[in-house]
Amino acid sequence: MILISSFNNYKKLMKIAIMGEIHPDGWEVLKKSNFECFEIKNFEANNLKEELSQVEGIILRTANLEGNILDHCKNLKIISRHGVGYDNIDINYLNKNNIALGITSTSNAVSVAEHVLTCFLYLTKNIHLSDKFTRDGKFNDKGDLPNFFELFRKNVVIFGFGRIGKAVAKRCLGFDSNVYVFDPFVSEKIIKELGCAPIDKIDGLKIADYISLHLPLNTKTKNFISKKEFSLMKKTTIIVNTARGGIIDENYLYKALIENKILGAGLDVFNKEPPDKVNPLFKLSNVILSPHNAALTLECRKRMAVESAENIKFFFKDKNKLNLNNIVNKLELEI
Repeated sequence: MILISSFNNYKKLMKIAIMGEIHPDGWEVLKKSNFECFEIKNFEANNLKEELSQVEGIILRTANLEGNILDHCKNLKIISRHGVGYDNIDINYLNKNNIALGITSTSNAVSVAEHVLTCFLYLTKNIHLSDKFTRDGKFNDKGDLPNFFELFRKNVVIFGFGRIGKAVAKRCLGFDSNVYVFDPFVSEKIIKELGCAPIDKIDGLKIADYISLHLPLNTKTKNFISKKEFSLMKKTTIIVNTARGGIIDENYLYKALIENKILGAGLDVFNKEPPDKVNPLFKLSNVILSPHNAALTLECRKRMAVESAENIKFFFKDKNKLNLNNIVNKLELEI
């Protein structure tokens, strides 16, 4: 447990490092709170050890913060992630050293959910092929295009029913899809109350027309979708991963796509980021790829900047307003 003591009488300006570019709205929150803020662009280890040595708070985007770096941050009280994942941080070190970890839990669900639906529609409607036919003067040859499909009354299976999974479900229900959910940590009552049906992993894979993954990456979810799972899917299945690379085994995804065992895939995340230029998935037309930017709409970037800054602000200045759902390693508040 982390004890937050009172910082109201702290006279020296607290130093807050911003690791990576954030929207100016986030800077404004920190400046109005009278913090001394600065941006770090050089993430080389020796530079970080020097620049972070005196900071009390960090806003972190995608750079890695391992224990050997954190060991030099003797004044650090909180790291606020500009996002929801934190696999780029040594969480065990934070827990052992009473350093809080904040996330932006309310910012990115809408943007990611819209990205998932974009992938569903792009792949199932053959938008790219229809566009090319039209540009190439094949307007009257549209009958040569492959079949395309509707979301209406199709089976959408969502693996992971947190904020983003729920946002995806809401939008799929708007298309009159049948929405099924696999999440052993969410009660069947909640799933049903939101208009969805609980389902186990195997049955979900067998009936799915569309699959959306919203799981954390850990030892239990590594290669959650692999050879066996692809063998269970329909040939018309479309799978989209906007969660974490490694949840899908990319080698077997490639085989499933080239052998037409599934219809298509959308990937916003990869086993290795950035992926190798020779990644075989890049050559396939039935996969749509994006550079881990599903959450990076302008609106979402603003929300994440503000929310990550407010985690810092409220942690130090106004504990009553601190959103405890944003704190990964839960706090014991001293009000």
